[in-house]
Amino acid sequence: QMRLVESGGGLGQPGGSLKLSCATSGFNFDVNAVAWYRQEPGKEREWIATIDDRYATKYADSVRGRFTISRDNAKKTVYLEMNNLKPEDTATYYCKQGVAWGQGTQVTVSS
Repeated sequence: QMRLVESGGGLGQPGGSLKLSCATSGFNFDVNAVAWYRQEPGKEREWIATIDDRYATKYADSVRGRFTISRDNAKKTVYLEMNNLKPEDTATYYCKQGVAWGQGTQVTVSS
C-alpha cells in the first residue's frame, strides 16, 4: 500500500525558511517522480514542483528561485526547502506520487 506522509510545516516569518519532508513507502521510490502541491482554502490545488527519478526538477513560476525540491532515495523521502517565504505561500502542502496523496502539512507565513 502506497503511503506518503508530509511533515515540517508550521509558522514561518516573511523572508524566512521552512523545510518540508515527504516520507514514502509502498512503492518503488527510486524509479518514480514525486511532486509537491499546495492548496489554500477555497482554491484549487496548485502544482509547485516535481523531481523525477533522474533528479531532474521542475518548478511553478510562483516558487522558482525560492523553493528547492530534492530527494534521498536511501530514505525514500522527498524534501521541499522553502526560502524567502511570502504570506502568499500560506497553504496546506501535499506530496503526490502517481494517484496517491499525503495528508498534507500546513504552512503559515506571517509576522
